[in-house]
Formats: sequence, structure tokens, C-alpha cells
Amino acid sequence: MSLLRSPIVSRILSRQYATHAAGKSPTAIVMLNMGGPSTVEETHDFLKNLFMDGDLIPLPFQRFLAPVIARRRTPKIEQQYADIGGGSPILHYTRLQGEGMAQLLDELHPETAPHKAYVAFRYARPLTEATAREMREDGVKRAVAFTQYPQYSCSTTGSSLNELYRQRNNSDMQGIEWSVIDRWGTHPGFIEAVAQNIEAALAKFPVEKRSKTVLLFSAHSLPMSVVNRGDPYVLEVSASVAGVMQRLGHSNPYRLVWQSQVGPSAWMGMQTSEALKGLARLGKKQVILVPIAFTSDHIETLYELDLEYSKEARELGMQVHRAVSLNDSPVFIRALADIATDHLRDCAAGKGSTSIQMDLRCPGCTNATCGQQKAWFKRGGR
Repeated sequence: MSLLRSPIVSRILSRQYATHAAGKSPTAIVMLNMGGPSTVEETHDFLKNLFMDGDLIPLPFQRFLAPVIARRRTPKIEQQYADIGGGSPILHYTRLQGEGMAQLLDELHPETAPHKAYVAFRYARPLTEATAREMREDGVKRAVAFTQYPQYSCSTTGSSLNELYRQRNNSDMQGIEWSVIDRWGTHPGFIEAVAQNIEAALAKFPVEKRSKTVLLFSAHSLPMSVVNRGDPYVLEVSASVAGVMQRLGHSNPYRLVWQSQVGPSAWMGMQTSEALKGLARLGKKQVILVPIAFTSDHIETLYELDLEYSKEARELGMQVHRAVSLNDSPVFIRALADIATDHLRDCAAGKGSTSIQMDLRCPGCTNATCGQQKAWFKRGGR
């Protein structure tokens, strides 16, 4: 085969051509997520931003309490980040996933090529304001806000969209046509990627024990004050679990449990730690922990699941493995590209709305601005 005709070279050349097309600005795919401190030194600022967010953690007198709580928790959380290697890898994996997605998008939807992935974290760098500046420098005119939370919550996706709303008058955001992908927790590619990682974890057990191994799907919990006002997150996480179990043929007993509770108020349960204790009392000795609401490794997987909960399980006489996070999974990256492709096609066909106004309101959120119901949002979940 001629070198110039090889698929790899053709792909590289076509992407270079698309990227350098004269006068054509990139279509921005803005990956929204919570983020995490890339170094231990960034921990305090991350925590302060997090506790200041009333959409995520509603607090009385938030403006005054949040800095105090962040300062008190910083030494403990700094040690946790030190224990997992000196910082969160979420930025590394989000960029890796975004670059892979953009390359596939150039092939799957050349009408809007070139595509470029941007990262907009809510509590850690790069923050939304910095990302908007980068987009302006690149001459972006069309952008898709693509949540990297598979399941919708006003506390997570809603908070990131609130921040976009607050930035709407920023000069760097002017003249950009936006649409949104706000949930995709039952997309077949996402379900397949999670299921494959579970199957790989099950393979670590002897064949005769696999069918009795309990799958504990662990998701970040929510305060009951948020759940009780009708937030869809719990139902959407449940739908993701149901999809994975259907793909696995309901091969194993399973539970949906919750982690990362903060503070004394009531949160969604039961907690992952308590579920492990309950399984031990029932004589269940083999468990797989499955991160179902996270798209890459960060402190909740590397510290809570791998160090805290796994240690507790071993002390209870249990054998525990964790299904690896999606991270650099080719199946998952293809799923992201498929979701974005379907969204762009729907928008082009007039099935989805776009807007440069970012006029969004949602009564379910603390700030009533997450835009869950507004027309300019094209719901991208499948």
C-alpha cells in the first residue's frame, strides 16, 4: 500500500487540512466538569470554590461559612491528594478524551470540522472564564456545552450551566452560538464501556465465584434537600445501572450505593461503606466496586474507592476489586464522539435549538438559572 494512501496518514492529513482550513474557526466542544486540583498546592482554592457553590452544597450563610469550612478541610484533603500521587488526574484524562473525541468528530461530522475540545472546570483550573478567553483567541463562533456528568443534576451539570449563564456578558463569550448536551447516562457506548470494565474486573475472580460476586455501583451522593425538590440525578443514575445490568444479562447480584457525603445533614444513602459492612454480615465475600457517575479517575475513585473502601472490605474478610474508570477507553471516547455527532446533526436538521442569548432559567436550581427546561438547550442524551 502506498504510504500516502495508508488510513493513518490519510487521517492525519485530513485533520491537518481541517484544522488549518483558511478562515474557518473551530467548532468548540466545551467539556464541563467539576475538576480537581492538579497539584496539592491548589487544594485550598479548589475547596473554597466548591463550598461557595450553593448549587452543589447548599449552606446557610454560605459566603461566610464556605471559606471557613474550606480552610479547616484543606490539610486533610491535601493529604488525600498526596496519597494518590500529588494531585487529581482528571484534567489529564479530560484533555485526552477531548482530543480523541475531536479527531473522531472531524471524520464523523466533517460539516462542522475542524472540531476542538475545550475544558471548563467548575472549581479548578481551567475555569470557565479562562476557557472563554481561549475560545475567543481561537475565533470560535459555534460551541457545544457538553457535560461530562453522564447523569443530570442541578448540583453538577446545572451548576456548570449556571456559570456559563453568569459569564454571558463577558466580552469573550459574545457572538458565540451555543447548544447543550446535558445528559447521556443511558447512551449505548457509555453502557458498553462500563460493562466491559466490569467484565475485566470479574475475570480477576475464579470462574466458579464470578456469578456470586456482588457489583456495588457507587455514585457521588446528594443532600436529601436537593433530592427532595425533585432533582433527576438519582433516577438517572438508576437508569444507567439498569442499562449496564441489562447489557451484562443480569449475571450478578448488584446494588446502587452512594459515596462522598459531606457534613451532618441527611444525604442520599445507603453509603458505600455501610453497604460493604452489610454484605459482610450476609456472608458475601466477593465484591466489585463500580464508579458509575464518574468518567475518569479522581479523588473519589483513587482515594475513597481504592484506599478507604477497599481497605475496609479487606478488613471485613472480603475480596474486592474495582472496575477501572473510563479514562482512556477507546469505547468511551467513541461514545463521546457519537453523542456529539448526533447532537450536531440534530441541530443542523432543526431538531435542536441554539442561541447566542443564553437566556436560561430552571426553578429546580438554587440560582434558578441552570437552563434545564429552556429551548436553546438541545438535550443530547440518548
